[in-house]
Amino acid sequence: MSVFDAHDFDGHEQVTFCYDAASGLKAIIAIHNTNLGPALGGCRYWPYTSDEEALKDVLRLSRGMTYKAALANLALGGGKAVIIGDPRVEKTPEKLRAFGRFVERLGGLYSTAEDVGTTPKDMSIIFEETSHVVGREAKEGGSGDPSIMTALGVFAGIQACVFYKMGKSNLNGVRVGVEGLGHVGLDLARRLVEAGATLIVTDINKPLVQKVVHQYGAIAVKPDDIFGADIDVFAPCALGGVLNNETIPKLKCKIVAGSANNQLAESYHAAALEKRRILYAPDYLINAGGLINVTYEGPDYDIEVVKEHVEGIYYTLLEIFETAKVFHMTTSDASDRLAREIFTKK
Repeated sequence: MSVFDAHDFDGHEQVTFCYDAASGLKAIIAIHNTNLGPALGGCRYWPYTSDEEALKDVLRLSRGMTYKAALANLALGGGKAVIIGDPRVEKTPEKLRAFGRFVERLGGLYSTAEDVGTTPKDMSIIFEETSHVVGREAKEGGSGDPSIMTALGVFAGIQACVFYKMGKSNLNGVRVGVEGLGHVGLDLARRLVEAGATLIVTDINKPLVQKVVHQYGAIAVKPDDIFGADIDVFAPCALGGVLNNETIPKLKCKIVAGSANNQLAESYHAAALEKRRILYAPDYLINAGGLINVTYEGPDYDIEVVKEHVEGIYYTLLEIFETAKVFHMTTSDASDRLAREIFTKK
């Protein structure tokens, strides 16, 4: 199958396949659109079952970064990278350095950052081979773990959704189901509890679930049971594709608002949510906090300025919801339309 014939190819400007025999690196870098500026997007390290699965992921993720940057009012394009392998047992400094060399060859057209399976420490290793990397540890001049700002943006987005859908200006008593307790999900859980929400959680990591139950008084459910849980808000904070033909009919929530990328298995699932009167917060909009954060890196980094920018996600979502209502379209289509208007102007 040709890359150009791939289901998720969307006029991508460049797709680079990276192989380094010495280290064993296998990676793909996809640059979707650079109309607004050079592409920036995280490097995901994941044990894909096939090269086709890795290609599908990087094409979808890079496209989402273009839309994310546009709606976040950033002078950036959309790109993404995936490294094929299990980060728990296959990640080595040699592979990360080899990846850095491939990034360097792109001459600044793409800058990389932390994502699922990579860390600020990994970014520091990649930085040994290229300056086109953000999200390094704070002690080395970076802004550290961007997941805290991603969680802040999702939290602000949930507040906007609850206000729009439920008419509540606070989260007291709102039942939120968080799927995935990684760095983003964990910090989101903390913010939700502090805001008075009732927390229902799930994760494949059972010790982590028990930690959250003990620390925050959360209610734990099995991973497959989160979809049918009696909740107001479903917050997917793990991997994508969780909103599909099997899960959507099970949902009892009023709102879907979480940090996971590519939550809709297919684009038509946005209409399936709309048909069930479930308000959907477009994932690339609500999870933009981490991207916003790393764009402010440098000697003048001011966390309060970053927070203000991230919290603006609240108002952008309200604008999207109103646009969808006026033009009788899904929130996903309304978000896509606004983003395309922004990044196709040039």
